[in-house]
Amino acid sequence: MNAPRTGKRAVLVLMTAGIVAVAASILAPGFQLSVEALRVCLQLSIAVIGASLFLFALFIRRIADDHRQIAESEQRFRRAMEDSAIGVAIVGLDGRIVQTNPAFAAMLGYSRAEIEAMTFFQITHPDDLQLGRETMVALKEGKIDSFHFEKRYLKKDGTPVWAQLAGSVIREEETGKPLYLVSQIEDIDARKQAEARIAEAETRWNFALTSAGQGVWSLDMRKGGTTYSETWVRMLGYDDGELDGDPDLWLTMIHPDDRGRVAEADRAHLAGETPFFEAEFRMRHKDGHWVWILDRGKAIERDGEGRLIRAIGSLTDITQRKQAEERLKVSAAMLADEKERLRVTLQSIGDAVICTDAANRITFMNPIAEKLTGIAAAEALGKTLGHVYWAVDEETGQRIGLTPSSAGERLYSDQNTRAVLVRGDDTRCSIRQVVSPIMNDRNEFCGLVIVFQDFTDARALQRQLAYAAAHDALTGLANRSSFIRTMEELVDQCRLNGGEHQFLFVDLDHFKAVNDTGGHAAGDALLKRVADAIRNVLEPDDIVARLGGDEFAVILKSGAPASGSVAARSVIDAIRNLDFSWDGRPHSIGASIGLAPIRAGYGEVDEIIARADAACYAAKAAGRGCVSAAPDEDMMEETVTPLAAAS
Repeated sequence: MNAPRTGKRAVLVLMTAGIVAVAASILAPGFQLSVEALRVCLQLSIAVIGASLFLFALFIRRIADDHRQIAESEQRFRRAMEDSAIGVAIVGLDGRIVQTNPAFAAMLGYSRAEIEAMTFFQITHPDDLQLGRETMVALKEGKIDSFHFEKRYLKKDGTPVWAQLAGSVIREEETGKPLYLVSQIEDIDARKQAEARIAEAETRWNFALTSAGQGVWSLDMRKGGTTYSETWVRMLGYDDGELDGDPDLWLTMIHPDDRGRVAEADRAHLAGETPFFEAEFRMRHKDGHWVWILDRGKAIERDGEGRLIRAIGSLTDITQRKQAEERLKVSAAMLADEKERLRVTLQSIGDAVICTDAANRITFMNPIAEKLTGIAAAEALGKTLGHVYWAVDEETGQRIGLTPSSAGERLYSDQNTRAVLVRGDDTRCSIRQVVSPIMNDRNEFCGLVIVFQDFTDARALQRQLAYAAAHDALTGLANRSSFIRTMEELVDQCRLNGGEHQFLFVDLDHFKAVNDTGGHAAGDALLKRVADAIRNVLEPDDIVARLGGDEFAVILKSGAPASGSVAARSVIDAIRNLDFSWDGRPHSIGASIGLAPIRAGYGEVDEIIARADAACYAAKAAGRGCVSAAPDEDMMEETVTPLAAAS
């Protein structure tokens, strides 16, 4: 490619030399040269000019030849593009498609005119655009001169098509500046889809085998031995490929008690005596324990003399099944003994047991059931359950049903701790009962088992514990936690349904002096008197609680503010008028009360109590023994103290 430029430079040099020679010959007389010198200069000039003209003619011919070769090369390139079964595209550095061939246009469903009016960004799948941009940047920066990768194009109808690209950058010869890209694009969509289908089928197959807990082995004597699937080797605690190779290795891993039987089955199949190989045996796990295996296999290729060439098979871990079978054998052996033990147990346990058949007739009754019902088993057998066992709900008094309400309805086990057994003589006892259905192997109802026990003492203890959990042990008033729960319920009711209640925060005045002089016994006795005094001046529906120490709380169910002030003054008067003496020494105390409403929009429980507490402190500051009402929310100037601090 440099020859034309070199020849051109040579011609220019010779022509310049000729011109110089002619000029010298013309100017020579002025230099007073001899005739001989002038003649030599003239001859030299003529020779140089002649040589220049000859080279110029050669140069012109060379240019003509080069143009002809370029035209032929361009024609071959065009024919190659036009006739190529693979897509070809020339792309500018801005991504514009400069030229393409029919194969590429047909691959995407465009005409050549349509596709040459687009950029490669417009026809590239969005997920693969970055790959194309990165390649373009690398080509511009001179990091690469060629490229080869797979990407997805978008057809004219929007469907993606996979293609394989191979191409290079065309650069300017003198500067190396990139001019455009030439790409060959091969449609590989069918191959990609086939690969995806194969991968999906392989994934399903492997998943099915793995889910079923089955491993696969393959014996190929041409390839040197046996290979095992990942599931197979992991079944025995090994890594993938760790056991591949030796076709007889698996026999050495079999339990000695099973090895002879398995080897004989293997020999029989290899000799063609059985159509396939199948055996159950134990194999040693890598950590030493034994795994029960079901092995199935079959020879699939033999040589001309009947020797094994290829075989394939599967192994399944049946350890759990074998363990279940062993347990079943043990259970069957123990069943008779178990029935006898069950009968003796039911006769001797501390719970009462009654069994019925599907018609609700009593089939069994142990001694404890006889004692609790007051009816002998001999008398009860064969009678319907209602003649012997009648249980009602402790709170509602309604009978507790024990049979399905309709044919075919499934009865589930039910436990009831609020049942009361009503005996034939109309006496009653609290019981805890569990009723379970008897179902046969066809899921048919066959009867009931009723297990119950005398729960009278436990029920009484439960009531005591429930009372203790909700009441102050000293005064018998509601304790702090139960009072807060009640107040939360009232706040929610006011928020949903409206209405208003009054809350009183009561703090005793001069109570500390009683504790200091008379001791805590005197203080406890006085607190009991205070509790009684508060209850006596309030309505039965009003709620009184001791929050702790010498602090009490009252919820007045009547929502009128005036009634709150009246009730608060009544409480103050009742406490002030207490005639209390300890060890012959009289004590006088008082009370200060903070009053706050319970209504929608006035805050949560802790805010209401905090406001009433703040009002109580205001009452103490005003001289004690008086009532102070908390201001409305829009009149509050300072943040309400939280419940924990207020209490």
